[in-house]
Amino acid sequence: MIGIPKSLFYYYDGKIWTNFFDYLKIDYVISPDTNKEIIEMGKSISNDEMCMSIKSYLGHVAYLSKRCKYLLIPRIENFGDNNQTCTNFLAMYDLVNNLFGNEIINYNINLNDNETLKKGLMYIGYKFGKKKSLIKKALNYALKRYNKERKKDILNNILKLKKSKKKVLIISHPYNTYDTFVGQPIIKLLKDLDIEIIYSDLFNKNSTNKLSKKLSKDLYWKYSKDIIGSIELVKKNIDGILFLSTFPCGLDSLVNELIIRKINIPYLNIIVDDLDSLSGVETRVESFVDILNQ
Repeated sequence: MIGIPKSLFYYYDGKIWTNFFDYLKIDYVISPDTNKEIIEMGKSISNDEMCMSIKSYLGHVAYLSKRCKYLLIPRIENFGDNNQTCTNFLAMYDLVNNLFGNEIINYNINLNDNETLKKGLMYIGYKFGKKKSLIKKALNYALKRYNKERKKDILNNILKLKKSKKKVLIISHPYNTYDTFVGQPIIKLLKDLDIEIIYSDLFNKNSTNKLSKKLSKDLYWKYSKDIIGSIELVKKNIDGILFLSTFPCGLDSLVNELIIRKINIPYLNIIVDDLDSLSGVETRVESFVDILNQ
């Protein structure tokens, strides 16, 4: 049984993994939505300098480690020149390997060395004794289904820009935006206040990555470039921006501050820690919406 932590990498490639494993009939289990228990497990094996997203991820791994023989932990270094990832994405394999005794199912993404997701999944298929022809079919199936769903999500996101409601662009990494403990409670607050949510990760990544240069020519973190470029794409169609990150993320603290100084759009910057109280955040969100409405 392969354990898939529902955090970090899952929100980028999770649907590809599950489609791939389903086609090959490889058993897997996904950890539950983030909750206080998972956060506490992650905190107990983390150090203070790790951001809450990393602590959460290790909590998901801890949950699965007692239930699965294998853990799926990719090592993601870069997507080419000037498209690096957070060092934690590269180091996560070693962190998990040192903390847990499970066998790790691993692959590398390093486009400078021609190491890709496709090659990684082919390797996993071989590891579980599947034939090359079947693995290729599974890979094509997984990618085709993922791309079809993503195109639909992107279209729906774009169509929302034409609606008459007040629109707020969420600048946040998918593993924070869609996490039930981090992003979803805040997004629910906005929706309850009749705000239309525009998701920064639901645009063509090639386009937003290039557009990010208008905000910073020197930025070289891929995932940050992918989401901040959406500001240039939709700035004429939105009423405000919500920057959402977890404490103490070094990349977001730098990137968000940089972007805030360059935009002329109402914004709210929320940094979530491992406390479970939303009382202070709720007041700030309501005040932000009041400003937009005025």
